Amino acid sequence: MRLFVSVDLDGLASQVRAVQEQFEGADGLNFVDPGQAHVTLKFLGEVEEDRADDLTDELVGAVADSGVGPFTAEFGGLGVFPHLGYISVVWLGVREGGDELTRLHEAIEDRTVAMGFEPEEHDFTPHVTLARMEHAGGKDLVQEVVETRDPDAGRLDVDEIRLTESVLTDEGPEYRTVSAVPLSPGDPG
Repeated sequence: MRLFVSVDLDGLASQVRAVQEQFEGADGLNFVDPGQAHVTLKFLGEVEEDRADDLTDELVGAVADSGVGPFTAEFGGLGVFPHLGYISVVWLGVREGGDELTRLHEAIEDRTVAMGFEPEEHDFTPHVTLARMEHAGGKDLVQEVVETRDPDAGRLDVDEIRLTESVLTDEGPEYRTVSAVPLSPGDPG
């Protein structure tokens, strides 16, 4: 199973699609399905199926460790990885709720690394991937949009994190929720 931990943008697909449309005509961009938009809190990679229950238990512990209860996230603004000179990913930012997402990421990182998963190689930047750049044909347009526009993509009440399976298909990845872990208000930090 190819797994990751996420906060899904349920109900914001049309807003995400509207942001993606600002890049229309940018050659080389491969857009993600707006109905599958999410913030990745931790990419786990290939995991044996019999570890899913243990992972879910650790995620419950990570939520408690983080002290994060239900919160509202607001999505907007644009960015790229690694930088505007060389673009591999175009992303939608997090205007509100980034601190909570970061605390969840850190607690999940601690628990999953203790289970033997690889630590993250980069600092965590809360974001929603909009597109991947396959080649630089439309780089100038992407740079212009990122530098000159500041779209809003709506607000979302976040009350759970999900352990998600990514199944790679010819049409792109399809995501399936393995388990959902509620954010419990008032958990000790």
